[in-house]
Amino acid sequence: MSEVQYNPQQLEADIQKTWDDNQTFVVMEDQSKEKYYCLSMFPYPSGKLHMGHVRNYTIGDVISRFQRMQGKNVLQPMGWDAFGLPAENAAMQHNVAPAKWTYENIDYMRNQLKSLGLGYDWTREVATCHPEYYRWEQWLFTKLMEKGLVYRKLSVVNWDPVDMTVLANEQVIDGKGWRSGAPVERKEIAQWFLRITDYAEELLEGLDKLDGWPEQVKTMQRNWIGKSTGLQISFPIEGQDGNLDVYTTRPDTLMGVTYVAVAADHPLCKKAAVNNEPLERFIEECSHVSTAEADMETMEKKGVDTGVRVAHPITGEIVPVWAANFVLMGYGTGAVMSVPAHDQRDYEFAKKYDLDIKAVIAPNAEEMADVTEQAFTEKGILVNSGQFDGLKSKDALHAMAKALGEKNLGEKQTNYRLRDWGISRQRYWGCPIPVIYCPACGALPVPEDQLPVRLPEDVVPDGSGSPLAKMDSFKNCECPQCGGRAKRETDTFDTFFESSWYHARYTSKDNSEAMLDERADYWAPVDQYIGGIEHAILHLLYARFFHKLMRDQGLVKSDEPFKNLLTQGMVLLDGSKMSKSKGNTVDPQGLIEKFGADTVRLFIMFAAPPEQSLEWSDKGVEGAFRFLNRVWRQVHSHVEAGLVSAANSSEGLTKEAKAVRLKVHETLQKVSDDMGRRQTFNTAIAACMELMNELSKFDENSAQARGVMQEALETLVLMLSPMTPHMAQSLWESLGKTGLVVDATWPQVDESALVKSEIELMVQVNGKLRGKIEIAVDADKDSILAAAKAEEAVLKFIDGKEIVKEIVVPGRLVNLVVKG
Repeated sequence: MSEVQYNPQQLEADIQKTWDDNQTFVVMEDQSKEKYYCLSMFPYPSGKLHMGHVRNYTIGDVISRFQRMQGKNVLQPMGWDAFGLPAENAAMQHNVAPAKWTYENIDYMRNQLKSLGLGYDWTREVATCHPEYYRWEQWLFTKLMEKGLVYRKLSVVNWDPVDMTVLANEQVIDGKGWRSGAPVERKEIAQWFLRITDYAEELLEGLDKLDGWPEQVKTMQRNWIGKSTGLQISFPIEGQDGNLDVYTTRPDTLMGVTYVAVAADHPLCKKAAVNNEPLERFIEECSHVSTAEADMETMEKKGVDTGVRVAHPITGEIVPVWAANFVLMGYGTGAVMSVPAHDQRDYEFAKKYDLDIKAVIAPNAEEMADVTEQAFTEKGILVNSGQFDGLKSKDALHAMAKALGEKNLGEKQTNYRLRDWGISRQRYWGCPIPVIYCPACGALPVPEDQLPVRLPEDVVPDGSGSPLAKMDSFKNCECPQCGGRAKRETDTFDTFFESSWYHARYTSKDNSEAMLDERADYWAPVDQYIGGIEHAILHLLYARFFHKLMRDQGLVKSDEPFKNLLTQGMVLLDGSKMSKSKGNTVDPQGLIEKFGADTVRLFIMFAAPPEQSLEWSDKGVEGAFRFLNRVWRQVHSHVEAGLVSAANSSEGLTKEAKAVRLKVHETLQKVSDDMGRRQTFNTAIAACMELMNELSKFDENSAQARGVMQEALETLVLMLSPMTPHMAQSLWESLGKTGLVVDATWPQVDESALVKSEIELMVQVNGKLRGKIEIAVDADKDSILAAAKAEEAVLKFIDGKEIVKEIVVPGRLVNLVVKG
């Protein structure tokens, strides 16, 4: 049998067929077993897998296979995040319908995933563009509409006048549409929103219970939710009825306000622009500026005096109101109190337009803040603040709230940075929003018996706005309430809508009568979720929110969707992230065809810990392939001499055989911990490689030694099987085992094998290493010293010399101090 060659291509195809024939990874609910739901973030069907995909899905598959070998009932599904703008762009480029392009890509990528040997339950496959999937999010939307958790309002958006579509901030480049190149306009259009802010506090508090999430991700979500306690303050408008409201988290600086800044599209600003040409021009200029936070931070700060004046709520002093391009109507009240002495942005604006700068916070009672060159932004002691002088910054909130409350011009308020989720997209390739507009009855949810509202799939978009808005066959309908003529909503859902609940639909995929059923509570929450850190905020936050919406609809009982989260690092080539645009991608399919899926999987898992970036290395792939060939040859060399029973005890073994059994069970102990608790798969593989080195040196000519080798190889194959499932299956059979290795029980550590009868001690002479001795674990000091002095390598350094000191460090070393 020694001529048996490792031929991964044929071997892997045969074993994948065996899995398919046996429906190995199809799983049902089983109350007698502990369940384990392992989920990797599903891919967008772009056409080809990239190495980021391979890493993500291999990690998930390794975890799934390991947990299955622990005796758990493991669910690992796969699907497709199939809606979205890239499909429309590709469709326009190739003059095909997005549906056709998407479905062809799904078929191709499904075969790629199967070629990697990923153990998915394909009976649960979903694609978010299938009506049987999106029907249920439409249904939930109508229920949320009835509950008042959905609303429609005018919202300022980036509008491309050529493509006639809303652009995300990231699609506005230098004030122009990323595709058309046309100057972008800020435009108010009606948009649908979900009241995620109603859940802000629960989303924030829930992070404290997610012990299995990386702290970095939880911190990012906390910052995004952005809870703050401050003051809502009203500045009376001079010569008009009403107040200008602002919110501040720095009430300690209130007495230093020298102007108030408002957004260009603030109602007060628009009113002031009448017969004010400079202000009118400024408002028009701001309508073409990106509202992306990164752009807002770096752009030149500009403003115009509106001519409006307001009274300071404490002193009554009159302060000017300026329109400023750094204030957005969509954040807070659209107005901010400006304290240039204690805010750097306000400081730069004040310097530019020669506005007053008044310091009201000092570092301490002995010195004033120096604001001649820049703002003093630290907290400290209030000065130049009248009745509030001497207060510490932290005590100002209560004092200011009391004073303002007495005037009915302010109150304490808890605010969140989080804004309600705008879910409308003026796109074609997405899930239609299930709303009907009737001139008589208003906006109505589509009745349940009319769901799903199907998206026409035979459309080739031309880029000039959504085709749905031009399709009478789609738009025109009857009002479900009065029967009169009505129009359908032609906007589609933000694609985050689909990806926020797919984890739950996998559990009830075959239910055509309900969004979810009792199986969702068997599987939820997901025990292990795996995906990139780039999804740390929006996707994960929306998924948490959606899960709570489903809970409150009675669809699930759990509060959170994902119990544990693993954020895998990027795959790099020469220090840069792999991307098509950079031309530095590596085709996984070519590597699979050359080396086999097991080699690719082993390298991916060995090259770096999962949460760190992985530097691609062709030599590393070749090294993984060589290692698998070594394992293959070792097993077949052993099997060639005939199968034997595996050793199950160290009693009566030779010293060498005991040492091998010790190494086997030490390795098993480490690998079990690395694969399970620590999830450091690279160190688990390294331990297997070390064991392989020991086995290759072990002489197995005796029957006793062959039994030890049989146990060692069986254990090694089982430990490698989550990473290299195809080869492991073949070698498992070669070792005389029946059944599928994925169904085998993870081996147990023999504690008695870990008990050492002898230990190795270093022997030093005058502090320098001169030899090693092996000694009984329970040897006394005299025996240890006698053995050390008798060691041949040590003798030449002590022979004829006076030993003036003898040091024994138990379990570690002997040091002999000599004269001469």
